[in-house]
Amino acid sequence: MISVHRSEDRYRGGEPDAGIETRHALSFGPFYDPDNLRFGPILACNEERLAPGAGFDEHPHSHTEIVTWVVEGELTHRDSAGHSTVVRAGDVAHLSAAAGVRHVERNDGEAPLTFLQMWLAPLESGGEPSYTVVPGIADSTPYALPQAGAMLHVRRLTEGERTALPDAVRLYVHVVRGRVEVGGEELGPGDAARITGAEGLEAVAVTGAECVVWEMAG
Repeated sequence: MISVHRSEDRYRGGEPDAGIETRHALSFGPFYDPDNLRFGPILACNEERLAPGAGFDEHPHSHTEIVTWVVEGELTHRDSAGHSTVVRAGDVAHLSAAAGVRHVERNDGEAPLTFLQMWLAPLESGGEPSYTVVPGIADSTPYALPQAGAMLHVRRLTEGERTALPDAVRLYVHVVRGRVEVGGEELGPGDAARITGAEGLEAVAVTGAECVVWEMAG
């Protein structure tokens, strides 16, 4: 089964006056929809846009796997476990909040920053926080997230190109840029498909496109 969720239907949040624009795919903070709380282990899929100098001051997380995909610009990350880094376009960053961690996320660059941030529920709570950055992840190198029983794939396609999607209990396909067709549904930038019982599916690029795909075991 494929359920399509359009970019224009995302909940709008953030603090526009502070240079922060956010669009939420699932219930988040004050945006509550009892029928849209999560999809498998995915708790949040937020599109974030930060103006130069804008950002999120230090705040806590716990028992959450936070994966960030930078679309354009540079994201500065600092946390209470001593990690400090800059995440650039094409990089995957993974913060495992475990029993608890505090962090700061900012756009300290001179250009606008756009990133996609996805929160997943861990299979087990507790543990020590960790932070990992995979620079310039390739299409053929998925990022495994065993803590949540999930795997992240990146697909970059030229117009007309086809790519097989994983067979999985659940798939979450988010279009970062361009347009693709999945299971007879055309998806544009910011659109997502939530798929259960995925088997034998392909993504076909209507235009040049980039997608991130979560493969989930449950």
